Amino acid sequence: MDIIKKIEQEQLKSDVADFRVGDSVKVHTRVVEGGKERVQIFAGIVIARRGTSVNASFTVRKISYGEGVERVFPLHTPRISKIEVVSKGKVRRAKLHYLRGRVGKKAMLVKAADSKNK
Repeated sequence: MDIIKKIEQEQLKSDVADFRVGDSVKVHTRVVEGGKERVQIFAGIVIARRGTSVNASFTVRKISYGEGVERVFPLHTPRISKIEVVSKGKVRRAKLHYLRGRVGKKAMLVKAADSKNK
């Protein structure tokens, strides 16, 4: 079992941003089209995190042209070049699947984490 853990430790990324469920993030992903590579940004709210170590992943939801779009990203993949935290959110749930039932501006409404008012 030590061999497996050692291999998993080598696969982990060291520069993972510190973000939680409810935070608004921009995920910079590398996209290969033909022979060219470019960076595409997916911005939205983190609605779920799951797994540990190499198996960790997170789900980001955004509203695009009135439709909800969710995308699941593995946390330690080389395809993600950067995770940028835009704003911190204060939520009391581990999974924010209730946002799926909301429409309009309320679909992206999460309280802002304010360090002064606890």
